[in-house]
Amino acid sequence: MSFWEIFAQQLFNGLLIGSFYGLVAIGYSMVYGIIKLLNFAHGDIYMFGAFTGMVALGLLSPAFGNAWLGIIAALLITMVFVGLFGVTIQRVAYRPMLKAPRLSILITALAVSMIIYNSMLLITQGQARPFRTGLTHESFFIGPLRLTETRIVLLVAALALMFLMHMFITRTMYGKAMRAIALDRDTCQLMGINVYKIIAITFFVGSSLAAAAGIMAGVYYGTIHFFMGFLIGLKAFTAAVIGGIGIIPGAMLGGLLLGLLEAFATQIPFVGTVWKDVFSFVFLILFLIFKPTGILGRVESERM
Repeated sequence: MSFWEIFAQQLFNGLLIGSFYGLVAIGYSMVYGIIKLLNFAHGDIYMFGAFTGMVALGLLSPAFGNAWLGIIAALLITMVFVGLFGVTIQRVAYRPMLKAPRLSILITALAVSMIIYNSMLLITQGQARPFRTGLTHESFFIGPLRLTETRIVLLVAALALMFLMHMFITRTMYGKAMRAIALDRDTCQLMGINVYKIIAITFFVGSSLAAAAGIMAGVYYGTIHFFMGFLIGLKAFTAAVIGGIGIIPGAMLGGLLLGLLEAFATQIPFVGTVWKDVFSFVFLILFLIFKPTGILGRVESERM
């Protein structure tokens, strides 16, 4: 393959993988922006979404008779179910800790992560499970790009969800309330905004997007396992930091950039795919040293 053929192919691959990272990173950024919590359980919610989607797809696919219709139905039902699961976690584990020191709520998030992780380990006995969709994966060429219908649909769907999320944050009443609470929660309460309701909506939306990314990853890779949330949780956190944690467009941008970085890193001679994860975290360290606020972040002075 020529240089430009490899470049175009890795550009597409990077955008596709990066869109998964972006969807998960949005949840990280939203929760951090609202309650200043690094929700380390978010990667496990992504994993839980993938397994829930697998079960939903197995139940719904025969009824629809069409693979894509079954996937869409499973996606919508799973997003709602996992969104409510995220709200339940927020209500039971995080809400009582909102006024506690940040370290306490951070440890609570780690505990929630371990509960979800070990529960799924117990259920699956540590075995990877096939994510059967009934889709064909015949490839075709558009110019230098080797594509499949599945990859194109997944990329378009992920970008569409990001666009809808952007519209929700910027155009709706709830999105504006989220941005206001991120600036000053106490003042919002004095002005009559139901802060607890907005926090619950934040967890619902973030968990739903993580579930959507989990299903898309299942369709893309063909298998899912209980450990899949750990690595993507770290990478989504990396993406959120790169873009500017707490900033929704920054999470999207960081996810796409991280995906592109990994895709092009696989083309480095004598390195291949083995070190692509290392590049991601080296990138994170460099940003924390030289640009800790991220690409779209700004330095803010903390009032005493």
